[in-house]
Amino acid sequence: MPILILILSVAGGALWFWVRNNPRDAFHAAQDAATVLKNAPRKLAFRKQTNSHPVEGIDDPRIAICAIAQSFIELDNLPTQEQRQRLHVNLRAKLRCSEDEAEEMEVLGRWLMTQCKGPEQAITRLGRRLFKIDADASWDTLQEFLGALIEGDLSSAQIDAIAELKRAMRK
Repeated sequence: MPILILILSVAGGALWFWVRNNPRDAFHAAQDAATVLKNAPRKLAFRKQTNSHPVEGIDDPRIAICAIAQSFIELDNLPTQEQRQRLHVNLRAKLRCSEDEAEEMEVLGRWLMTQCKGPEQAITRLGRRLFKIDADASWDTLQEFLGALIEGDLSSAQIDAIAELKRAMRK
C-alpha cells in the first residue's frame, strides 16, 4: 500500500509540475480529451464491422439525406462554393440542424461518398440504406431537399440519379 501511495504521489506531482510549466499544452490536452469524449458515440456507430460497408452503419436519416445531396451536386463537376453554401443552409433550415451538426454531417457525408467510390454508387447505396432506415417517410424531405439544391436544368447524370433514387425508395 505505501508503494501505491508513493507511485500516485509521484505521478500527481509530475502532472502538477507539467500543468504549471505548460498551461497552454495542458489546456489543449484537456480540450482534445473533451472532443474525443463528445465524438465517441459517433465513432462507435461507425465501428468497422466484418464484411460491412460504412453506409450500413448509418442510423440517422438526416445523415443519409446529406450524403445523397452531396453526391447529387457532385454528379457533373466539383461543386462550387455557392452550391456548398446552399447545401449548408438547407441542412440547417430543412433538416433543423445546428451549425456544428451541419458541419459534421457535411464531413461525414463526403466521407461516405468517397467510401462508395463515387457519387453514382453513393446515391444507389445511400438510397437503399435510407429506405431501410426510414421507409417512405424521408421521400418527401429528400425531394424537397434536392429541389432546393438544383439551379437551372438537370444534367443527364442527375436525371439518372433521381430515377435510381426512385427505384431504391420503391416509388
